[in-house]
Amino acid sequence: MLKITPILLALLYALAMYGVSAFRTKRELDAKSTDLVDPGLMREIDKLARALDLPRIKVRLYEIDPVNGLAAPDGRIFITRGFYNRYRAGDVSAPEMASVIAHELGHVALGHARKRLIDFSGQNALRTALAVFLSRFLPGVGVWIANGLASLLAARMSRDDEFEADAYATALLIKAGIGAAPQKSLFRKLDALTKGGAGGMPAWFLSHPKTDRRIAAIEANEARWLADT
Repeated sequence: MLKITPILLALLYALAMYGVSAFRTKRELDAKSTDLVDPGLMREIDKLARALDLPRIKVRLYEIDPVNGLAAPDGRIFITRGFYNRYRAGDVSAPEMASVIAHELGHVALGHARKRLIDFSGQNALRTALAVFLSRFLPGVGVWIANGLASLLAARMSRDDEFEADAYATALLIKAGIGAAPQKSLFRKLDALTKGGAGGMPAWFLSHPKTDRRIAAIEANEARWLADT
C-alpha cells in the first residue's frame, strides 16, 4: 500500500487541481468578457451557424491583449481583445476571424476544451508521481526526467488536438461557403500578429504545432474534401 500511496495522492491532487482550475477559469472569463456584437464578424459567424444548423453561435470578447482564441471547458467560444483590435485595424479580415471561430468550435465538438483543462491540471500530478518513482532509482535527476517526460507528453497531446481542430475548421469553412483560403492566410500572418505577445497569456494558449505543417495539413484536407464534392 505504501508503494502506491504517492500515485494515489497524485491522482487526488489532479482531481483537486481540476476543480480549482475550472472554477478559476470560469471566474476569470466571466469577469473579463462581454458578448461580441460586431455586425461584420457576425455575418461571417452566422454562415458557420447555418452550416451547423444552429440558430446562432455566441462569441465572447475576452479582455486581454494577446492575439488568440479560446474554447472554454464549458463550451463557450472567446476571441481576445488583442485579436479583435487587429481585425479592427485591418490586419485580419472577417473571414479570417471566422476561421478562428471555426477552429475553436472544433475544439468544443471534439471534446478538446474540457480535456485541455484536465491535461493542464494533471501535469503537476503526473510530474509528482514520476518524480517520486524515478527518484528512488535516480536520486538527484529523477525530478528533471519527470519534468521532461510530462512536458513532452503534454505538448504531443496539444499538437494532436490542434491538427484535429484545424481539420474540423477546414470542413466547416468549406461547408459554410467561406472556404479554406482565409484559414491558410491567417496562419501565414500569425507569427507577425503574435510576436512578443506571449507575456501575460494563460499557459494553455502556448503549445501549438509549426505553422508550415498546419498549412500543409489544411491543404491536404482541402484537396481531398473538394475532390469528394
